[in-house]
Amino acid sequence: QVQLVESGGGLVQAGGSLRPSCVVSGPTFSDRAMGWFRQAPGKEREFVAAITWSGGSTSYADSVKGRFTSSRDNAKNTVYLQMNSLKPEDTAVYSCAAARYRLSYPLDLQASYAYWGQGTQVTVSS
Repeated sequence: QVQLVESGGGLVQAGGSLRPSCVVSGPTFSDRAMGWFRQAPGKEREFVAAITWSGGSTSYADSVKGRFTSSRDNAKNTVYLQMNSLKPEDTAVYSCAAARYRLSYPLDLQASYAYWGQGTQVTVSS
């Protein structure tokens, strides 16, 4: 069974930075692409970022491109989301997700992911 636990959210002023992380338990972490999604109050959950199982490729939603960076450390079973230049509209619960085994694409669809974390709250004040 694969379990995901996020941490590193919080409250930050606009223009600030946060770096949520997601620790994954289970033996197949290095064979799974990882994604980040977010859900704001009253809105649908949306794709934010993804990184392939090798870490060789990343993809981002247009709304965060150039501000957010996803990375992973397979030795620590951990994936990170570096968020810079945060805006109030980035406020949401951020969840990490583990893709189906050895799946490389599409990584912007929720259906590509087999396991989900509980999420961590990110609040950006203006």
